Amino acid sequence: MRRAVLGLLTAAAVVLGAAPAQAAVGGSGPYLADYETSAGLPNHTIYRPQTMPADRLPLFVWGNGGCSANGLSQNNFLREIASHGFLAIANGGPNASGSTNSAMLTQSIDWAVAENSRTGSKYYGKIDTSKIAVGGFSCGGLEAYAVSNDPRVTTTTIFSSGLLNDADDYQLRRLTKPIAYFVGGPSDIAYPNAMDDWGKLPAGLPAFMGNLNVGHGGTYDQANGGEFGRVAVLYLKWRLKGDTTAGRNFAGADCGLCRSQWQVQQKNLTLDGDTPPPDDSTCSAVYAVQDQWSGGFVATVTVTAGASAMSGWRVALGLPGGASISSLWNGVATGTSGTVTVTNQSYNGRLAAGQSTTFGLQGTGNGGGATATCTGG
Repeated sequence: MRRAVLGLLTAAAVVLGAAPAQAAVGGSGPYLADYETSAGLPNHTIYRPQTMPADRLPLFVWGNGGCSANGLSQNNFLREIASHGFLAIANGGPNASGSTNSAMLTQSIDWAVAENSRTGSKYYGKIDTSKIAVGGFSCGGLEAYAVSNDPRVTTTTIFSSGLLNDADDYQLRRLTKPIAYFVGGPSDIAYPNAMDDWGKLPAGLPAFMGNLNVGHGGTYDQANGGEFGRVAVLYLKWRLKGDTTAGRNFAGADCGLCRSQWQVQQKNLTLDGDTPPPDDSTCSAVYAVQDQWSGGFVATVTVTAGASAMSGWRVALGLPGGASISSLWNGVATGTSGTVTVTNQSYNGRLAAGQSTTFGLQGTGNGGGATATCTGG
């Protein structure tokens, strides 16, 4: 069960993003950056290096907090990204009023692809259209979700946002490219929904979850986008420029953000290729919250055999802090909190290749964000 917080997300994001602080001129990257507009892309704000670097610019398209049509809503944050050699395009014109929609993100991608191929354009041959990230803050994150299945998109970035209704979970099931979440911790109004999404991601999808305890407003208005700007640049350098040094901040048990004030979770992350080759002799496990209420939740875990038959299975279930299992069915649990081991019952351990079974649990606390890993029993 999700919390319907769209109105609150919209209002909070508009208020918190209303008066950006003064940023260092041009951002902190090697290329002084600023914004411009284009008659060919009305109702958008384009952030770019003032002097084009020799390397082509990967593309980052952005939905503002509150779905605001003011393309300067996260000015400091987006100019910082552009200063590191990216082309960033925000929905909405500079200081414009009104609201935006997800189709405007697609318009940004279409425009950039066309300009890269148009003789006479200042962007002719200057944009790397094979490297495109979509992202958004709060309501803008919902816009990003809506277009994340565009085959041109390389990665999705969700900032302090989460789907509002279980009926929208199809947007998670169709994800095939890496995704990263940057959330403001438990005090962030979007935290429950973001963590619910995290628990429902497709098995095998490369994913990163980072929580920084700053609340829903993030740090976008700070000089150069603050800490959210810093980690966004690192993530985009990794995903869109192949910078594995930047990637070490996100992947691995000793990742850079793992040793910082960020609270980190990872799924299927490696520096070279994201998803490790599957071991077809084992199995997969997918955790999903079925219902969540104040103080408790119900979840199911679907266990699926790989390419070979199995005579038993074992699932390592990593529960979020404060969550505890009160009852469990169709499995045998060892432990009730933290990392819980669940093994099969006598009647559901033998699975043919590709066959699935499920076990369920009821618990106290917030069930969103749990992880599940399956091995042969």
